[in-house]
Amino acid sequence: MFGRLRARSRRHPGVVGALWLAPFMLACLGTLSMIAFGPNGYRSGPGLWGCLVMGLVLVGPLFWRRSRPLTVFAIVSVASFGQWLAGVDPLPFNVAVLIAMYTVASLRSLPWAIAAGLVAELGLALSFGRITTDPDPTTFASASVFVVAIWIAGIYANTRRRYLESLEERAERAEHERDQQARLAAAAERARIARELHDVVAHNVSVIIVQADGAGYAIDSDPEQARMAMQAIAATGRQALAEMRRMVGVLRTDGVAVEEYAPQPSLSQLDELVAQVRSSGLPVDLRVVGVPQELPEGEQLTVYRIVQEALTNTLKHGGPGASSTVEMEYGLRELLLRVTDNGRGAAAPGRPGGHGLVGMRERAAMFGGSIEARPRMGGGFQVVARLPIGETGRSRAA
Repeated sequence: MFGRLRARSRRHPGVVGALWLAPFMLACLGTLSMIAFGPNGYRSGPGLWGCLVMGLVLVGPLFWRRSRPLTVFAIVSVASFGQWLAGVDPLPFNVAVLIAMYTVASLRSLPWAIAAGLVAELGLALSFGRITTDPDPTTFASASVFVVAIWIAGIYANTRRRYLESLEERAERAEHERDQQARLAAAAERARIARELHDVVAHNVSVIIVQADGAGYAIDSDPEQARMAMQAIAATGRQALAEMRRMVGVLRTDGVAVEEYAPQPSLSQLDELVAQVRSSGLPVDLRVVGVPQELPEGEQLTVYRIVQEALTNTLKHGGPGASSTVEMEYGLRELLLRVTDNGRGAAAPGRPGGHGLVGMRERAAMFGGSIEARPRMGGGFQVVARLPIGETGRSRAA
């Protein structure tokens, strides 16, 4: 409720100012009438109508005190000083000086607040010197304490307002950072899915192309071999379609129940991957050295995708008669993965726009590993990946 009232007051400052000043105006008019029609009346001054005009000059500027606090305080102070010069006794409307001083202290910097407080104290001293011939220090001190209390209240309001503004700014900054983090997370997830799609599509399409070429050559001379190639093409296509459906299912956010898809590939599927590549016509030798260790699922997927991408590149760029070797060497703290081939190597034509090697490096970097991909001495190409395992790998992955 208070938040709505504050918002409305900011939208209609003039109405709020009028409502705030109305009781003050009524109180001043009541006090002024009591003084004017009392037994003693005014000792000096311009009379009732003159006092009303002076009251309008003193109170009228207060309607703009929040938008122009310094200007309003200057007008009210000058009007009060002119009243003192004219010999007019203090009026209830002179409380406007304290209101303007409070506004300056609550809305402007400390130097301006100090200046406004000193002006108010000077006006109080001049007023006491005018209304009494024998000033009482105690009475003046009490009035001065009252002025200082109003001044301190303005300083406190200023400090609290700035504190609340800093909290609002901090909340807005936190909300902006949260949205930015969400966008970064979404971008990272899109990049991950893009890498997955690249690995799946590039590998399976390469296998399909090789099998289709083989079926085209053998369809007349060896129909049985062509039939087996077409069966391999169908199986590879179904596998690619299943994996793409699984990854696209991750993007669904409409709350509809998503069908169960196959789990992410792991090291247990490496033999199937090698067999699939062999069936495409690329001889592959898989070697495991050392004692295999249990790796996190994410790291197993990384190893699988690196091998898949390296073999896919050999299929596409190795040329006729190429063969490949996949070596996995388990150490105490590191898994060394080496995929080599005896294909064309540096002589293979480059293809612009490829993201396979970039994706491999990003996957390895997620687990604190590294990738080296370069042509081999004497021909061929090699991809060497080093991934931390054991406690080191788990701590970096976390």
